[in-house]
Amino acid sequence: MTDTKTAAVILAAGLGTRMKSAKPKVLHPLAGRSLLGHVLETATGAGLAPIVVVTGEGMDAVADAAKPHPSVIQKPALGTGHAVLAARDALRDFGGDVLVLFGADPLVEVDTIEAMLEAKQAGSAIVVLGFEADEPGDYGRLVVSAEGALQAIVEAKEATPQELEISLCNSGVMLIDGGLVWDLLGRVGNDNAKGEYYLTDIIKLAREDGLACAVVTSDEAELIGIDSRADLAVAEAIIQERLCWAAMEGGATLTDPASVTFCWDTKTGRDVTIGPNVVFGPGVSIGDNVEILAFCHIEGATVASGARIGPFARLRPGAAIAEDAHIGNFVEIKNSDIEPGAKVNHLTYIGDSRVGALANIGAGTITCNYDGFNKHHTDIGRGAFIGSNVALVAPVKIGDGAIIGAGSVITKDVDADNLAIARAPQKQIKKKKKPKNKKAGD
Repeated sequence: MTDTKTAAVILAAGLGTRMKSAKPKVLHPLAGRSLLGHVLETATGAGLAPIVVVTGEGMDAVADAAKPHPSVIQKPALGTGHAVLAARDALRDFGGDVLVLFGADPLVEVDTIEAMLEAKQAGSAIVVLGFEADEPGDYGRLVVSAEGALQAIVEAKEATPQELEISLCNSGVMLIDGGLVWDLLGRVGNDNAKGEYYLTDIIKLAREDGLACAVVTSDEAELIGIDSRADLAVAEAIIQERLCWAAMEGGATLTDPASVTFCWDTKTGRDVTIGPNVVFGPGVSIGDNVEILAFCHIEGATVASGARIGPFARLRPGAAIAEDAHIGNFVEIKNSDIEPGAKVNHLTYIGDSRVGALANIGAGTITCNYDGFNKHHTDIGRGAFIGSNVALVAPVKIGDGAIIGAGSVITKDVDADNLAIARAPQKQIKKKKKPKNKKAGD
């Protein structure tokens, strides 16, 4: 990490009207975390401090999401330069450089920021992050000298035909010398069609002052900005590819990486095997030597070493699967501890429960944990055997080594090493013979 004092100003005041949503744009999720959350994590990982988030009027939800970092309100919204100026008071006592980031640009990486910090230390007053675009379109163009120094940022609508041929484009991310930033921004005018104050105008002012400006480039995919649901889908595909590669580099085997969905905080151990069409929600930790078969959904759960999950299993928040336990097809586990070696293999719901070590839960078992008002606990002891199609009506305790007969509805505790059966006795009634059909007309 570069040894420098640098603050981050994250611009997050945009409403994102193209998202067609009541939710502020920067709060839309990407790999299970908000766009703003990704940018905050990157800024923190790059050692930037303090971090100030610029929001708009009525965007209390964004300010809450920014905590513990301070937020300021841009009022009214008069362009990117005006937005950065809104953070001036929050940085009154800070004397270092300022990096401007965007709350809806979630894929910028720590290494890229560190490259900008290094370029700044090499003597530039301003460092702009750019990219080579396959289709430059409406992006602002970065005009550089033969030596690679930044000469100007030209907006596409104001560019000459020759400038439009430039493929080096502006991402908007900018690192500005702390001793110059407020003076430069204070000199930016609004003589344009929108009457706004643009951050990009400080390049022209800096060059007029004889100051050096530099460009650091990164991959175009890293610098995608989210303005629409389609952009969000593109970004999701990019971040999922990153997360899949990270899991594989960490020792996991993915039999069909393109079909697996990770969350930003998914943790996978070594020698983990993950089948196709597996979805990880937030808060999942997978130990070593775990096998997760196809079509599983896992959220807020921990799976210990040697466990086997699926196919078609659902682990909900609070599920804790211990070493060498088996959770099989069409099994749902919620807020329950499945202890070492226990097996829950078929068509079963276990909620608010403990399943003891080496216990076996038969197909069709249900822990009836909700009485319409409160949730209740079921405790199944070590080595217990629960037959098929059993309903365990909580609160209830099944002792160690107990056996529950198939088809039972258990409403009372069962002592250790006892057999419990709660079902109607079987009866056999001889069928009556059907009368012979009468002939028509009889």
